[in-house]
Order: sequence, then structure tokens, then C-alpha cells
Amino acid sequence: MIDIRKFDTLGHANHGWLDARHHFSFANYYEPDRMGWGALRVWNDDAIAAQSGFPPHPHRDMEIITYVRTGAITHRDSMGNSGRTAAGDVQVMSAGTGVTHSEFNLEDEETTLFQIWIMPDRDGGNPGWGARQFPKADRSGQFVTLASGIDGDEALPIRANARVAAATVGAGESVSYDLEPGRHAYLVAAKGRIRVNGEDADPRDGIALRDVGKIEVEALDDAELVLVDSL
Repeated sequence: MIDIRKFDTLGHANHGWLDARHHFSFANYYEPDRMGWGALRVWNDDAIAAQSGFPPHPHRDMEIITYVRTGAITHRDSMGNSGRTAAGDVQVMSAGTGVTHSEFNLEDEETTLFQIWIMPDRDGGNPGWGARQFPKADRSGQFVTLASGIDGDEALPIRANARVAAATVGAGESVSYDLEPGRHAYLVAAKGRIRVNGEDADPRDGIALRDVGKIEVEALDDAELVLVDSL
């Protein structure tokens, strides 16, 4: 099955410094039919104003992946980690038994990002954080794994039987992804109109897929794709 969730139907919260769209129920947005997709629990599409951000706050028992679309985000946490993640790159925080962190846009321009939460296979464990550069040229015409808990994947580690992958596809070109039986995929084009298994979707629409075998994506414009594959 394939379910296209149009961008204008997503949850919306504008706090001035933060303009957020929620693909799944989050904070004050509650939609019982959108509580998650497999182990994927949160997909927030955030625009963070310059020189603002999330003050220190706690998390536990969640894998939190941040995909920066434009600008950069600066992370600090109670483990002593700090780092700046720029557009196209990824950071991962395994909350484990508990961690406090802040995320600030210290740039002089707006930062846009996807924040993705995946439920871990098991609760507990020591918290952890890491970041990595993923040049967009390296994923031209193919899906490249950014974060994964699947054996054999070379990527930032997460504690879930799940994979976060990305691809860039030129207009008129196609890319495919094999989805194994019993797994859930959620696909968003950060930019560009796309056609997924014959159905058209606009930039930042959410596309939930299951029981399709192969995901075929045709780029109607130059497109940047992010996908989560989970149980």
C-alpha cells in the first residue's frame, strides 16, 4: 500500500522562532491515524530562525536523527558533546537511559531540518551522540545509508532495526529501493516533485509505504529524498 500525506494536512505549530510541521502526532498535534509508521514515531519538518533554538531539555529511550536541509544546527549535551552539523549532514543521538541536550541555530540565516525519532529495539543503555558529513554528490542517483542499526550497513549507528537513507535524483531520472516483507518505509522529498510507484507527490509530502516490494521514485524536478525503513 501507499498513502500520500499532503504537506498541508500535516500538524502545524508556529512559535515565531520555530515553524514546525508534524508528520505524526506530536506535542499539541494529535491525530490518532498518524501515531507513527512501524518503529518511526516522529518526523518533524522544522524551520528555525537565526540565532534561536531549543534550550536544554531531556530525552530517554529514543533514537533521534537530525537531517539538516539548509543552514546548520549546533548541538550540546549533558555527556559533554558539542558539534555543528551543516546542510546535507546528519547527527544521531541515542537517548538511552537519559540525556539533556540543546539544539541552536547560531547562524545568521534560517536553518531547516528534518528531525526523525525512531523507537529503539530495547530501552536503556548509555546515551550517545555522533555526527557525520554525507556529501550530496556521493548519493547522486542512488540511496546512501545515513544512519542504521542493520548489520552490514556503514553509517551512523542507531539502536533499532531501521535505516535512514537519502538520495539526490536529477529531473527525469529514477531511483529504486527494495523494501523487504513486513517492513515500513516513509519517504519525503526535501525538494522536488516526484512520482512514487506511479503516484505523484509534492515536496515535503509524506509517503507511507508497505507491502510494495520495490519503491520506484521518478524525479519530476531535481529532487532530494530522505527515507526511513523500519519494522
